[in-house]
Amino acid sequence: MSSSGEAIQADGKGSSPPKVPAVQRPDVAAAAAPAKKSRRPVVFLVLGLLALAAIVYWLYARQFEDTDDAQIDANISNIGSRVAGTVTNVFVIENQTVKAGDALLEIDPTDLTVAVAQAKAAVAQAEAQLQAEDPTVSITETSNTAAVAGASSEILSATASLTAAQKDVDQLTARVVSAEGTARLAEIERKRGQDLWKAQAIPRADLDRRITAAETAEAEVQAAKQALASARQRVAQQQALLGATKTRFVEVRKNAPRQVETRKASVLYRQANLDLARAQLSQAELNLSYAKVRTPVAGVVAKKAVNVGDHVAPGQQLVAVAQIGAPWVTAEFRETQIERMRPGLPVDVHVDALDAHYTGEIESLGGATGSRLSVLPPENASGNYVKVVQRIPVRIRLDPGQAGMDRLRPGMSVEPKVRVR
Repeated sequence: MSSSGEAIQADGKGSSPPKVPAVQRPDVAAAAAPAKKSRRPVVFLVLGLLALAAIVYWLYARQFEDTDDAQIDANISNIGSRVAGTVTNVFVIENQTVKAGDALLEIDPTDLTVAVAQAKAAVAQAEAQLQAEDPTVSITETSNTAAVAGASSEILSATASLTAAQKDVDQLTARVVSAEGTARLAEIERKRGQDLWKAQAIPRADLDRRITAAETAEAEVQAAKQALASARQRVAQQQALLGATKTRFVEVRKNAPRQVETRKASVLYRQANLDLARAQLSQAELNLSYAKVRTPVAGVVAKKAVNVGDHVAPGQQLVAVAQIGAPWVTAEFRETQIERMRPGLPVDVHVDALDAHYTGEIESLGGATGSRLSVLPPENASGNYVKVVQRIPVRIRLDPGQAGMDRLRPGMSVEPKVRVR
């Protein structure tokens, strides 16, 4: 063996000796061929079953649309104070269940009680002023009626006096005419007597009588003229008095309704003051009732941001109450998934926290994509637009009366599956 090895090395090839092919036995080859032929149908059958299963799964899966971008939603009421004051009591803690009308906290009511007392005093004052003002309307109406009647009587009296004065003027005018006639006759007799006296036809006594008669007649003329002048003055006075009386009558008749309206307006003003005082009293009583802050809804206290001793102001958010009695699901589906979605389609909702399934239906589809409703919506007018599949919020209403729904809380992650066919 050593010599043969050396001979091979001396050959310079350094290769191993050639392998001799094994001789296969005829019976073994005949057994292997049927085994390979028998495996091919099995492989084809398995591949066919897998393809069939894939087709069946695809046909089944295309009937549903699902997403993991969804959560439980519910109304959360942020309850605050309607009056200012210092908190004296807090009746709830976080995660406490409350019913509608339950007291959450109490504010010191001292200042509010004082305000109610002041409002009551203002109401009493306004009522007294109204009661004092209300009778003046009827009093004014009566006074105006009496004033109009009095002015009418004064007009009648002044008219009568004027008529009488005018009659006196007429009578005195006639008297003056008569006196003047008598005076002229007496003057003629006096002159005739003087002529006769010069002719020594009458005695001195007859002349004196004629002179006296003439002077008396002249005096009567003067007296009648003076009386006529006085009568005319009385007529002028009566005319002026009648004019003043008529002016007063017109003034009274014109101002009477105005005075009544003024009194009525004053009564309405007092009534308005009373209504205002009563409204302020109602507001003060309401503010006093607001000293206890109550929840208008039922739910669970999700957040309490107030403690005893805090000074609160109107509108300040103090307690957040989650209304867990009527939750819904907000699911963000890709825009490519909502082609066949519509309200009323059934939905199966899996809640991760509870590992439970709930049924429901699509209530509505969102009015805009989530990106458009964000604080900084995208602006694609710059030309740098990159198309990104957007998501549309879909509101899913859960069927009421399902077991365990009282354990649902806003913000829980869920996986809804919508049957679109």
